[in-house]
Amino acid sequence: MTKANIVGAQIRAIRKEKKLTQEQLTARCNLEGFDISRGTLAKIEAGIRQVIDIEVVLISKALNINIDKLFNVKG
Repeated sequence: MTKANIVGAQIRAIRKEKKLTQEQLTARCNLEGFDISRGTLAKIEAGIRQVIDIEVVLISKALNINIDKLFNVKG
């Protein structure tokens, strides 16, 4: 099965590194203006749901990281 995004695994890894739950990260995303549920975040992290560019920007802001960290993908 082909992944729907390439940032999901990095989002999960960084979220766990920062000791945030999915609920905590979705709350931060909501504060940034990205209305997202925990279930949707789980789908993003699992690579099941596509992510548009503005969502990647808002997630990076919610995680307080530079956006390029989300694209640290090993081919």
